[in-house]
Amino acid sequence: MKPEDIIIAPVVTEKSNDELQQGKYTFEVNKKATKVEIANAVEKLFEVKVLKVNTMNVNGKKKRVGYHQGKTSDWKKAIVTIDTNPGELTYLAKGGKATKISKKYKDSIDEFMGA
Repeated sequence: MKPEDIIIAPVVTEKSNDELQQGKYTFEVNKKATKVEIANAVEKLFEVKVLKVNTMNVNGKKKRVGYHQGKTSDWKKAIVTIDTNPGELTYLAKGGKATKISKKYKDSIDEFMGA
């Protein structure tokens, strides 16, 4: 699956807006997507480092128009936690020398609410 097929739309509610300060973004995703696929899609589309993905299936609501009764579609929601403070990584290279890597990640998703 392509990343564009996995992430369908952002979910904008009061609760999701409050969680933006903590680096948590809420998306409507494909029902068949796994947590790993969602994390890879967000990293590729928005160039951020994903720390954690929580997913949940949302059941559709019963709707009624006059005599006829129906149901809205079921969908899947993902809450993605990103790294808001990307820093340098240090590891030991050959010979025991400490080497630093600075990764180029963003600390927020600018396109989330059309900004």
